[in-house]
Amino acid sequence: MATIIESSRGTWNSKLGFILAAAGSAVGLGNIWGFPTQVADNGGAAFILIYLICCLIIGFPVMIAELTIGRRTQKNPVGAFKALSNGNKFVPLIGYWGVICGVMILSFYVVISGWTLAFVFEELFYFFSYDTAAIYVGDLGNGFKNAIFTLFFMVLTILVVTGGVSKGIERVTKLLMPVLIGILLILIAYIFTLEGAFDGMIMYFNPDFSTINGTLILSALGQAFFSLSLGMGALITYGSYLNKKQNIVESAAYVTIFDIGIAVIAGLLVIPAMFVAQAGGVEIFDPVTGALFSSTTLVFDVLPEMFHNVGGVIGLLLGVTFFILLGLAALTSSISLLEVPVSYVIDEHNIKRKKAAWMVGSIVGVIGVVLSIETVLIDYFVNIFNEVGLPLGGLMICLFLGYFWKSENALLEMEDGNKGISSSKFSTIWIIFIKFISPILIALVLISTIWRLLS
Repeated sequence: MATIIESSRGTWNSKLGFILAAAGSAVGLGNIWGFPTQVADNGGAAFILIYLICCLIIGFPVMIAELTIGRRTQKNPVGAFKALSNGNKFVPLIGYWGVICGVMILSFYVVISGWTLAFVFEELFYFFSYDTAAIYVGDLGNGFKNAIFTLFFMVLTILVVTGGVSKGIERVTKLLMPVLIGILLILIAYIFTLEGAFDGMIMYFNPDFSTINGTLILSALGQAFFSLSLGMGALITYGSYLNKKQNIVESAAYVTIFDIGIAVIAGLLVIPAMFVAQAGGVEIFDPVTGALFSSTTLVFDVLPEMFHNVGGVIGLLLGVTFFILLGLAALTSSISLLEVPVSYVIDEHNIKRKKAAWMVGSIVGVIGVVLSIETVLIDYFVNIFNEVGLPLGGLMICLFLGYFWKSENALLEMEDGNKGISSSKFSTIWIIFIKFISPILIALVLISTIWRLLS
């Protein structure tokens, strides 16, 4: 039986609090606009089907692994791998890589999150005919404006994290997640009253199985991996705050289902909204290549133009509510991204939470300001730390658990909260996935991504 480790680092007050916090970590801008545009580009429901399968065969097993490592050690990613390394000096590098990825991803994430806040003001200024102000805040290339909104969003994230695990992260996510879902449903209900929405729904749910090929499968694998916040230590960190009575497998299942659900619901908003925009005369496909516009163009050019075309108070409410939705989704993810390096500083350097949050947040904020001015650098950060860094981290976690710490030890930890799991059929299946299937598929995603970036 796994030894219980006492910790004063803080814990989740409830199972629901953890599930909403972990789901909030996974539910971000990638779910709200990344997933729908992937669906639109890759055969509609055919992509959804492959994505669901990928979440089960990659996301779910790896999530269980990360939560188990976190709860067993009750430490941050670096401390967790140190504790399980048996003195091996290379094993903690997995944790360091996760912390670095968390910092670097957050540094560009707050810039994009700042854009969502800026567009709340863009919608307001447009409504009140302050055209110059609307153009100013809507200009994604305006470095000074970007820096202001980046720092504002960074401060907002820091304030939540300084509150601690239960009084900060859990309390805020328990409020934000229901609000996020409510806003999604309200927007969907209205969008479906507009011309063109039904065409979008048909496209969304109509599977084009002829599009299923190796490229689509790898895209779905990548989307599943990225959307579940795997590979950067966030779930190890959140898992470290779990108590021994909580069922890890059950919790991971709830978080996975929650994340998939939000992504699918977001598709019911974004794809019909795209076709509403098209019905209103707004182009959503590149006139040269015929391909769907990039997700950034769709969100910050196409959809605002649609809201403007709707006009009046309704158009204002649609636009403001949509960008508030994006801001909330971004905040629930940025909280977990900041918690990773903050937990490292607290555990490994014995610094109080408030000081650690402001110290790390300030460093991230400085990098974010640089990126907000030189936005061309964002693509490099995305490629290195998101597209390559996360699958690399996930691959190392699978290999570590399967072949170094051993999956049998992980199953002993899972026994707390789930008696008998070590001898169940599930344990056999999970071991096969975590040792063979998941790492092979993650490696394919990693190799294909590197090949694409270098070619």
